[in-house]
Amino acid sequence: MSNNNVQPIFILPEDTRRTTGKDAQRNNIAAAKAVAQTVRTTLGPKGMDKMIVDAMGDVIVTNDGVTILKEMQIEHPAAKMIVEVAKTQEDAVGDGTTTAVVLAGELLKKAEDLLDQEIHPTVLARGYRLAEVKAQEILNAIAEDVNLDNLDLLRNIAITAMTGKGAESNKEKLADLAVRAVKGVAETINGKTEVDLADIKIEKRVGESSDHSELIAGIVLDKERVHPGMPEKVIEAKVALLDAALEIKNTEIDAKIQITDPAQLNSFLEQEERSLKEMVNKVKDSGATVLFCQKGIDDLAQHFLAKAGILAVRRVKKSDMEKLARATGAKITSNWKELTNEDLGFAGLVREEKLNDEEMIFVEQCLNPKAVTLLVRGGTEHVAEEIKRAVTDAIGDLAAALKVGKVVAGAGAVEMRLARELKEYASSLSGREQLAVQAFAETMEIIPRTLAENAGLDPIDVLTKLRSAEGKWSGINVFTGEVMDSWQEGVIEPLKIKTQALSSAAEVAEMILRIDDVIMGGSSKQGMPPGGMGMPPGMM
Repeated sequence: MSNNNVQPIFILPEDTRRTTGKDAQRNNIAAAKAVAQTVRTTLGPKGMDKMIVDAMGDVIVTNDGVTILKEMQIEHPAAKMIVEVAKTQEDAVGDGTTTAVVLAGELLKKAEDLLDQEIHPTVLARGYRLAEVKAQEILNAIAEDVNLDNLDLLRNIAITAMTGKGAESNKEKLADLAVRAVKGVAETINGKTEVDLADIKIEKRVGESSDHSELIAGIVLDKERVHPGMPEKVIEAKVALLDAALEIKNTEIDAKIQITDPAQLNSFLEQEERSLKEMVNKVKDSGATVLFCQKGIDDLAQHFLAKAGILAVRRVKKSDMEKLARATGAKITSNWKELTNEDLGFAGLVREEKLNDEEMIFVEQCLNPKAVTLLVRGGTEHVAEEIKRAVTDAIGDLAAALKVGKVVAGAGAVEMRLARELKEYASSLSGREQLAVQAFAETMEIIPRTLAENAGLDPIDVLTKLRSAEGKWSGINVFTGEVMDSWQEGVIEPLKIKTQALSSAAEVAEMILRIDDVIMGGSSKQGMPPGGMGMPPGMM
């Protein structure tokens, strides 16, 4: 009996799109490669910048990989997985996002060639896993030690992080500031150096060159005095931190106050005034000369504080209050009635200063500040923002290097070493995984190749020179095109950048390779556009 009249069975909605087998793999790999290609030109000292203009017309100029990918509004699901690699790298280390994305894209490109040779994706994934484990072993074996006393090494780490970015013109000065900031807040716990990045506040100000950037041994707040009658400068300040409003509280329940004659109204207002005066007297009696309040301060309380000669700032962010506590040694008090002299902290100088038409409060000259502020300057908003990103990367690198206590040389030296040793390891394997490990080894060469391409050098010439070089840290000098000893030249990076980039890139490549079926649900019935939540057409 013929089955020609059998009704087809639909198990998915009719507007669902489905891609299977090699088509699905090719689409996913193509999307991942496109993302990697987008940021690839930003890698290295001679990397170029990207200008991103959003729907509102706001402009960002940067060569920071994760910033570019976050702002690009990427829609393709496989491409989003590559963006996640950059975000993970940023959260874990703070730098090396471009390296991680370029490695992931190249791993998938090499895998595509092997898929065409009928090698099964799971065999590839297993080979990549073996190669990644071996690569981590090699990295840990060749890494050099670093600690807080190696100031020159730390300075080179910061300079390397900022080379090729907006801060390059004054990278030596900014590197010194970054090292001093990290050294100031670093703590040794059980023999390990810990750096809490939340203790380093980075503030940017427009109007002067980056040469005028400075490190404040304390905190800078984007705030102003609440009353013009208050002192602009307080020397040897006793600092009170209050997490309570200096205002008349509203009742928690609905209440009605009925006033029948003017005398009652006067006594009511006088009682309010007495309450506010009592609050201010309590602050004054504690010995405080500067008050930072997380909540509001009533207008009348401001007047009383000004008369008492106390400099007060209101509505300070919780994170800034915690930094102030770390910097001055003050305790955050949640009730003004509980404020005593023992809760106060110390700052050698608290002052208000006008920077580019904006008032700022400087809390500086703290005795043993466990929180500091890096005030970075730039000629324009875009320049200042890019310098801030570069300094953030440098501080992240320093923290990562000190936490793990290991560093490696850059300029493609590590990747060439990995490529050489992984090729030897591949020859010791017998199964088809050997081809995947070989591909992983070749992928490592994409970093020196990209550095050469971005510097306008011939990548084949550069790679042949590097392959024949003998030294432990032989890298590429992008300014001369010659091989150099990266360690001697001061091109130093934290080990964590390399280990994290390798593991993230390998994991996402394995995950994408194992996908053989992509089922895309149709747009919702509420009329959401096919591109997603209002994304402009033509975006990736």
